[in-house]
Amino acid sequence: MRTTPLPRPDAERSAAAHAHCRASVQRHEAELVELSRSIHAEPELAFAEHRSAAKVADLLARHGFTVRTPVAGLDTALVAEAGSGELVVGICAEYDALPEVGHACGHNVIAAAGVGAALALAEIADDLGVTVRLIGTPAEETGGGKVLMLERGVFDDVALAMMVHPGPEEVCRPASLAITDLEVRYTGREAHAAAAPELGRNAADALTVAQVAIGLLRQHLEPRQMVHGIVTAGGAAPNIVPAHTAAVYNLRAAEARSLQRLENRIRACFEAGATATGCEHEVVQISPVYAELSPDGWLSEAYRRAITELGREPLDRGEEQGRVIGSTDMGNVTQALPAIHPMIAVDCGDAVNHQAEFAAACATPAADGAVLDGAVAMAWTAVAAALDGAQRDRLLAAVRDRSGRS
Repeated sequence: MRTTPLPRPDAERSAAAHAHCRASVQRHEAELVELSRSIHAEPELAFAEHRSAAKVADLLARHGFTVRTPVAGLDTALVAEAGSGELVVGICAEYDALPEVGHACGHNVIAAAGVGAALALAEIADDLGVTVRLIGTPAEETGGGKVLMLERGVFDDVALAMMVHPGPEEVCRPASLAITDLEVRYTGREAHAAAAPELGRNAADALTVAQVAIGLLRQHLEPRQMVHGIVTAGGAAPNIVPAHTAAVYNLRAAEARSLQRLENRIRACFEAGATATGCEHEVVQISPVYAELSPDGWLSEAYRRAITELGREPLDRGEEQGRVIGSTDMGNVTQALPAIHPMIAVDCGDAVNHQAEFAAACATPAADGAVLDGAVAMAWTAVAAALDGAQRDRLLAAVRDRSGRS
């Protein structure tokens, strides 16, 4: 790894840093595209992203980063660092995939763009007075890797965090919904469905009652509350009264208090199924609660300037307020420290995230371009924060406030 001194004054330093970051990403283009395509070709699910995490770690280690893995008690989490400045820039890399549709959320693009930004910043880290920290965060789709890493101290000294997420549109400051994942399990009693049905307690009926109750509840949901689920166990054979059924539900809301109100009502629907059929039931929370995004305004504007300079056309500020991108554990990071989660556009036709067509779009030249532009835009955003005295002071003060240091 090399550290390149930059000229002064600050305007010249900024221009030189921009040029250096762009040149660095261009120099590493083949490696970054290969990383994205390789992760895409071998999709791995939450907490099992062993090959993907290793690909990220190995590339960064080859370029002089100090890499630690596993971290935070998570086998597929990693931290890679370069530089020694006081301002710690956290760049989040996701790499988990979805069942059946693979990288239909484009986490391969997220990982490669994050690595590209880290490589670019590392070369000028000492001049900027930053430490570059690439944080490999598993299990975004389910499991809440970032929430666990937050709780276990990985972000404690991070002054700002960022990532870019592919999507159909260019959105600098998107909104998201808070979410909790619940599994309901019903236990009844088997019986012969024809010879002795009266001896059975039908767990499938319990789940059906709950589903009907939830369907009726939808008319009375608050704005931006959502509920959707799948049956994961529904019985073994039609001539056996089902003794065991289960379903998994996602509950979403605009913010945490609304989410709690929704959860209370959904749990009542689950209980109704048990009461009506004489079955027992339990409700298990699968993942940590994901908070809604609260992106940092200044960093969002710095990213907007960067991505616009690169020739992309983000939605205007008014239009992007209505763009809800689902839910993400990056919301918890933005609630804890200054952070952003912009969306970077890929050419996907009419497809949207979580469709097979979007997965295909994430291994195309357009997705490769998103990797490169996303890397440069994040690097430029970090440069802007590092060279703006007032913002640098604000970010460092926030770290001290979180740690209780004076």
